[in-house]
Amino acid sequence: MKKSILVLTAAAGLMLASCQNFKKGEGGLEYKFLKDNGQEKAVGGDVLAMDIIVKTDRDSLLASTYDLGLPQIAPIIPDSMMQGGYPGDNNTMLKMLGEGDSAVFKLNLDTMAAKTGQPKPEFADNFIQFTIKVRKHFKKGDLTDSVLFEQVNEYYLAEMEGLKKAEDGKIASYVEKEKLQPKKTESGLQYVITEEGTGNQPSVGDTVVINYTGQLTNGKIFDTNDPKLAEENDLFNPMRQYEPLRVRVGHTPVIAGWTEGLQLLKKGATAKFIIPSELGYGERQQQNTIPPYAPLVFDVEIVDIIPGPAEDAEAAPAPQAPSAN
Repeated sequence: MKKSILVLTAAAGLMLASCQNFKKGEGGLEYKFLKDNGQEKAVGGDVLAMDIIVKTDRDSLLASTYDLGLPQIAPIIPDSMMQGGYPGDNNTMLKMLGEGDSAVFKLNLDTMAAKTGQPKPEFADNFIQFTIKVRKHFKKGDLTDSVLFEQVNEYYLAEMEGLKKAEDGKIASYVEKEKLQPKKTESGLQYVITEEGTGNQPSVGDTVVINYTGQLTNGKIFDTNDPKLAEENDLFNPMRQYEPLRVRVGHTPVIAGWTEGLQLLKKGATAKFIIPSELGYGERQQQNTIPPYAPLVFDVEIVDIIPGPAEDAEAAPAPQAPSAN
């Protein structure tokens, strides 16, 4: 993930350096190549695997594949099958690129509104900027759709496998960087209790009231109930109630790492959970915030523990004790 951050930083620098001398294309599209690798350009029916950063002309980040560590798979739609397309649209951009190319595009929003009949988005003024680097160009040629799909699928699965293999290294690097000495349960959950708290640990059926912040091992925060942190990390949602979260252990649908970890803490405790993807979301990507096979880090504070029905506690399995590792 550190490599991805460095690449993103480099890409951002390239964007700043390239803000002059954009060329004019069809439909008001502006573009500037950062690198032309001299390879065959994509045509209708081809597929590109690419890294992409999408920003508004107000410098707001809309999306970045670097956050996920996986490329975006983008099919090039043949002109004969294009509905609602126009010169200067997204498809136009992609047909200007080949394997190894990188470029910056400015999609003209006035043209888009005029050609599609859709209103201009409120989050931008004149254009949306795309910084694209093509990792792989899959050429349709005489291939059947099924053969082409199989090639793309094999490539994507290999990229996913790379993320899976990198997970242990991400956890180890995070622990070393933060100078932590976590305990580890048999399931693989690692945790550090920074404030012990008092009273009993919660059991299945109890409701745990918590403050929390979740981040990736690269430090990127993806969720928090702290409004100040949410604002600082462009996560603030004015429709959300920023208050302590209530989790009824064993009943509220949360990731397995939380169900186990919360049972290790007492009221008033503060702790850090380092949760491997097996106890998190596994191979499932969560929108554009959590990659597949992502280890998760949660800082939690136990505000209160509300006892549940006695029969739930009697039927509950005990939390796993730390292993010798």
